[in-house]
Amino acid sequence: MTTQRPRIIIIGAGFGGLAVVNKLHRHDVDILLIDRNNFHTFTPLLYQVATCALDPSEIAYPVRGIYRKNRNVSFLLGEVIAIHPHEKRITVKTNGTTLDQSYDYLVIATGSVINFFGNDSIEQFAFGLKNLQDTLILRNHILKLFEKATWTKDSIERDAMTTMVVVGGGPTGLETAGALYELYNHVLSREYNRANAIRARVVLVEASNTLLTPYPDRLRELARKQLESLGVEVILGKAVQKMEKNRVILVDGEVIHTHTLVWSAGVKGSPVARMLGVELARGDRIPVKPTMEVIGLDDVYAAGDITYILDKSGQPYAQVITVAQQQGKLVAKNIINRLNDKPQAEFVYFDKGIMATIGRRRAVAYPFNKVQLSGFFAWITWLGLHLIWLMGFRNRINVFVNWVWNYLTYDRSVRIILDETKPQSG
Repeated sequence: MTTQRPRIIIIGAGFGGLAVVNKLHRHDVDILLIDRNNFHTFTPLLYQVATCALDPSEIAYPVRGIYRKNRNVSFLLGEVIAIHPHEKRITVKTNGTTLDQSYDYLVIATGSVINFFGNDSIEQFAFGLKNLQDTLILRNHILKLFEKATWTKDSIERDAMTTMVVVGGGPTGLETAGALYELYNHVLSREYNRANAIRARVVLVEASNTLLTPYPDRLRELARKQLESLGVEVILGKAVQKMEKNRVILVDGEVIHTHTLVWSAGVKGSPVARMLGVELARGDRIPVKPTMEVIGLDDVYAAGDITYILDKSGQPYAQVITVAQQQGKLVAKNIINRLNDKPQAEFVYFDKGIMATIGRRRAVAYPFNKVQLSGFFAWITWLGLHLIWLMGFRNRINVFVNWVWNYLTYDRSVRIILDETKPQSG
């Protein structure tokens, strides 16, 4: 007679979800990993795909390839459409059909989605940078606008086509604004400036009076100066009130004529959180115990951006990769402890520091040793750490070669426009 092994379902193949699998797969359990995509995305480099610095395949890695040698790990490509925690089962839509999957332990690690804060006009016209599809849409949009601007005689309309507004003064906003300026003015200008004297403009808008809120004052100011020295216009203390097809309107009535608004001003928990039937915390995040168990549910854990747990200062932990990874490891440890009738551990975060790159030789970094870095040394630190974190030897080599090439030549090789419409059959 055989005893069935405990079955653990993990929803989400992001950093939190993979951290759970990586610690659990060596134990005598069956693991089912579910995600809407068949790949894991290295999200910190999404903006580089959007700005033609990297190819999508260089920041994505097939999930099945990661765990092909682990016989106790299965993968299901599908979308969770219902969770029944009291029946210990979930419903997944896959390939046009629905499947019910039972579990002994469930882990929610579906991350976050863009938060437009109820502004319908922004949601209608803005571009996001939360997944690989977003980046490809934005990249195609940018390149198509330059092609169109080349043949546009109206100077006002041409300027609007080559003006980009980035909203959000966090690391993603700064990194995107800097990369866009370099793409516009160091790459595309060589190919388009013969026609109509095309020049690009990049504007970063932040509703508060400072950039990079969690950083020390000195690094905040250095980040702003580095961004402006690159050529990006920085507008602080103003929120975006409305977005129309060809212009952005700020709260004070200022109008910026543009066809492109990149929104990086906020996120909220994945819609999967609402399927649990528990009262959610601010930002649609799941309240969890220090053990990472979902409050009010048995045998259900959560990790990463979707969780809401307070740090020692009484603030919710930041929705960053290091938090997700450490929470994922703790979830796995606590499941193992429960299987072995041992007490569960509580979450203690080890702060590895924060950093943001602004452009070529420009960055700010605040590592765990609290040494404040800026400029070239911070930039090198950022490059090195991101190469280490990037999954897959092949991916690291490809990214490194592209970075070196971009640095030496200012060139971006990935400038292919892909039509997303379905081709007609002949």
